[in-house]
Amino acid sequence: MTEKDQAVSRFRTIFISDVHLGSKAAKTDYLLDFLRVTDAETIVLVGDIVDGWRLKRSWYWPQSCNDVVQKLLRKARKGTRIIYIPGNHDEFLRDFPGVHFGGIEVAQRYIHESADGLRYLVLHGDEFDVVVRNARLLAYLGDWAYDTAIVINIGLSAIRRRLGMPYWSFSAWAKLQVKHAVNFIGEFQRVVAEEARKENADGVICGHIHHAVIEDIDGVRYINTGDWVESCTAVVEHHDGRMELITWRQLSGVAAAPDEGVAIDTLLARALSQQAA
Repeated sequence: MTEKDQAVSRFRTIFISDVHLGSKAAKTDYLLDFLRVTDAETIVLVGDIVDGWRLKRSWYWPQSCNDVVQKLLRKARKGTRIIYIPGNHDEFLRDFPGVHFGGIEVAQRYIHESADGLRYLVLHGDEFDVVVRNARLLAYLGDWAYDTAIVINIGLSAIRRRLGMPYWSFSAWAKLQVKHAVNFIGEFQRVVAEEARKENADGVICGHIHHAVIEDIDGVRYINTGDWVESCTAVVEHHDGRMELITWRQLSGVAAAPDEGVAIDTLLARALSQQAA
């Protein structure tokens, strides 16, 4: 299917985080497909778009990373407002608040006003991760362990495909087992929601923990955009202000994974928005 054959879904705002360009685990092909068939008045990049930590260890920047950057710059030239909120992996950009790079503006935080009048605090979220904030060495070790889990995941995925078994992410499973054991995700969500309350915001939109969800926490709408390493998710705001979690999924029966450099067709599966009653 060519880009011209694909219908473009238009939204008021698109929120994307944790792409990790420069990591071999980044699903750049999926993201490029997503950017080709979606458009918005505003795109907010919610941190860890570029993985500076991995690039410092060893340089890895294939053409697909350039393609993602060029696609975003092209959208900016055509009139899309693009806001880049740096995360911990691309923290080098935190020295440039208010600066525009090719039409992309850098901000530490951002208050987003939705079409239905709600105020959302938008930030990456790493400042509320005790490990990243207080123990940088431990955070780097955790990042290395996550890289190892991704490598294991690629091998297991290949074996499961040959056996005709459905996709299953070992890295996502391992991460959730550890974080559930220390109740990390729930605590992170609670603290971030509390920060939104302090800012007199109705909700918060963040990334960082690679766990996409839309839910209410003590009266605050908590939205996590997920990632483009495992889940390949984004959050979109419709023109009526409704927030929706979107997942990019591989078509049934296609064996190749996007990070293997094989051209594949994909579909955009609209997940049911987890709206409060």
